[in-house]
Amino acid sequence: MRNDQPISEQYRLAALDWCQVDSAARMLEEGKTTYLAQQIAQLGEMAHAKAERIVKSSPEWADYIKKMVNARSAANRAKVDLDYLKMRHMERTSEEANARSERKL
Repeated sequence: MRNDQPISEQYRLAALDWCQVDSAARMLEEGKTTYLAQQIAQLGEMAHAKAERIVKSSPEWADYIKKMVNARSAANRAKVDLDYLKMRHMERTSEEANARSERKL
């Protein structure tokens, strides 16, 4: 973000960023069951519990989970940035209101 931009533009850009990273995180979260099912199916005919245990102990599953958690963390950070801009705007509005009140005195 560039500080020479109005807060409204900074907020708009931060909101677009958050939408993008939140979408990626939700896609991974929603696809978790499908990914698990695909990996189980690749193992062929065996007891479901055994196949699930094999898949969930694989490095590929660990990578998927790490990717999913990292994506959610990025979305959370982007949301914090968005909230920060909102708070900055509220602080500025409050400061301006206080300055107007002091000028009236």
